[in-house]
Amino acid sequence: MKVLIHDVKSGLSDQLINKADKVILADGKYAPCQGCFKCWTKHPASCAMKDSLHEMCRVLGQADELTLISENWYGGYSPEVKRILDRSIGISTPMSTYRGGLMHHTLRYGKHDHFRVIVYGNVSEKEKECWKEMVKANCCNNGYRQYSLTFTTEEEIKEGKVL
Repeated sequence: MKVLIHDVKSGLSDQLINKADKVILADGKYAPCQGCFKCWTKHPASCAMKDSLHEMCRVLGQADELTLISENWYGGYSPEVKRILDRSIGISTPMSTYRGGLMHHTLRYGKHDHFRVIVYGNVSEKEKECWKEMVKANCCNNGYRQYSLTFTTEEEIKEGKVL
């Protein structure tokens, strides 16, 4: 399954939408993670908060390809996209293992294929370095075999020129 999460409020091109099986608008109309860890222990892979992100762990866990389109916020994801990622911690388990030479939580759904991040907005060279390190770490942490990082403009995203 191909999942696309984006924060582009003015909409995406049909070209981008048609390449995904599931498109999620990160609009901020959901609660932030409460850190209760019930998605790990009491209700595995299911958030205790019953809102639009209740099943996000399962959606992302079943994604062979995950594409995140986010505005640059000081070298990181926008708050809306970050909130979705925070609410999906249940894609892993509380147990630990080594991946990429580092300690990580065991994957609940196994390995995935491609993690793609597309960043738009003003991005300084230092912020680009932060993005590169973060996306590489997210790729390993979430069990993706490969990743790509693209810096672009909101206009190119709306026109579908990024994939």
